[in-house]
Amino acid sequence: MTAHELRTGALHCLIEPDPLAKVVAVYALADASQQGVCVPDPLAEMTSSAEIPGRPQRPELVPPLQVGRRAMNTPEGRAMLIHALAHIEFNAINLALDAIWRFAGMPPAYYTDWLQVAREEAYHFSLLEAHLQRLGHGYGDYLAHDSLWEMVAKTSDDVLARMALVPRTLEARGLDANPPLRAKLAQAGDKEAAAILDIILRDEIGHVEIGNRWYGYLCRQRGLELIPAYADLARRYNAPTPRGPFNLEARRQAGFTEAELQALLG
Repeated sequence: MTAHELRTGALHCLIEPDPLAKVVAVYALADASQQGVCVPDPLAEMTSSAEIPGRPQRPELVPPLQVGRRAMNTPEGRAMLIHALAHIEFNAINLALDAIWRFAGMPPAYYTDWLQVAREEAYHFSLLEAHLQRLGHGYGDYLAHDSLWEMVAKTSDDVLARMALVPRTLEARGLDANPPLRAKLAQAGDKEAAAILDIILRDEIGHVEIGNRWYGYLCRQRGLELIPAYADLARRYNAPTPRGPFNLEARRQAGFTEAELQALLG
């Protein structure tokens, strides 16, 4: 992929419907950015008539309760779980790309931060899709839901809301969910999947930290206090209420303050 401006390149990646082509395009954009041949134009106002995000016809998207679950101690059950995780990571690629192209006027570091996130999410998807293939399946073989992207769409009008309610809320839930899932996969004998979840947790701490950092930046810029502003945004956008148990150590590493953690614990 050739891209001379990072935000345009991110939009190009975002509208790509083929998952593997999207991964390749994200890698190419990240490499171009690291080489200094592709830089963001924070002031460019951008629009797109293409379907956002670009995604394949399968998996079929259904309400969350219709996705179905199977016991993790069966090969089919583990494949369904790996598929669900791959779907989350595919959506995470798109949400990082959307954060780049959609919001003008941010510092250049904001755009390169989210490009790093997109690259790491693409790597996670590749790991999970390859493991799914080893289990005799592929991405699209099972039903999936669209809850993560629904919040991305709801927060398309305000970068503050996006930072508050996607990385700091939905992705932070992944920090809590990861260790129990990893333990169950390891207990079921799927050491490869457990190792992939170790990589994902390590990187997702950094992704949530990026969301926390830019949320803090925007709150300072707008003269807002972190905790009351978050509560107001969660109420206005009808964000899901985080429920424990919480991975407090991972959340601390991701930049949540002790006051925020106390608010979380109620």
